[in-house]
Amino acid sequence: MSRIGERRLNIPEGVTVDVNENTVTVKGSKGELTLTVSPLIEVKVEENILRTIQKQPSKTANIMQGTTNSLINNMINGVSKGFEKGLEAVGVGYRFNVQGKKLVVNAGYSHPVEIEVPEGLSVELVSNTEITVKGIDKQRVSEFAANIRKVREPEPYKGKGIRYKGEIVRRKEGKKAA
Repeated sequence: MSRIGERRLNIPEGVTVDVNENTVTVKGSKGELTLTVSPLIEVKVEENILRTIQKQPSKTANIMQGTTNSLINNMINGVSKGFEKGLEAVGVGYRFNVQGKKLVVNAGYSHPVEIEVPEGLSVELVSNTEITVKGIDKQRVSEFAANIRKVREPEPYKGKGIRYKGEIVRRKEGKKAA
């Protein structure tokens, strides 16, 4: 029995959830998101409470029930509050710059790396070494933040690189310890 799949989701004020066969559409103050649901799962909305139900219990239906419940919960949170992911550049000369719909990253290469900001996301410059990626779709925000981090991942010896806000990088001693 899926425990996450059985939880009831409260729909906050200002958010509407429309269920049309296998499509769930969530609309809120920040935007609109759509999800195609597995045919094994049924989504019911009754008096601002959303439930996911297995049509015929099976292991696959159990897995899809929890996944669907979590995805719909993320959609509800996204259209009402939004998601954000912070990144910071650590290292001499490492910095960010936002130019319109482009993010320019200086991360120790001989050239600056330009990254196109996807539609529906926004990048906010906190300082020249810190940025915040914002949007309503949790998966797209996290994926774009991961792509920025991939430009120069934090290395364990000096700790230089691009890391998530609050990320702890395990440091290694190096050769001189031997």
